Amino acid sequence: VQLVESGGGLVQPGGSLRLSCVASGFNFRNYDMSWYRQAPGKERELVARIISTGAGTNYADSVKGRFTIFRDNAKNTVYLQMNNLKPEDTAVYYCKTRTWTGGWRDYWGQGTQVTVSS
Repeated sequence: VQLVESGGGLVQPGGSLRLSCVASGFNFRNYDMSWYRQAPGKERELVARIISTGAGTNYADSVKGRFTIFRDNAKNTVYLQMNNLKPEDTAVYYCKTRTWTGGWRDYWGQGTQVTVSS
């Protein structure tokens, strides 16, 4: 299983970024996908989750109405559209999945840095 994130960078407050996570090594369309983030000195937290079909999502309260998670199962890719970014969104963002191969196992990407600053 491999998860590769991209799309991070430096953006001003109020700006937008779209993160991408390309998955390989498992049957992507069968599994839920999530985005997490970890800010310096803080614990990693769930940002958004999307079910395997893409028909259901949930979000952390802090990003509701600003972030959108969506997926393209034909491209084995999950996205996080982030609008109206705030300085407190600054963090390393990680893509994560949990797959079954005789037992549940979590897989993480390497992370992509998002910095919101003027």
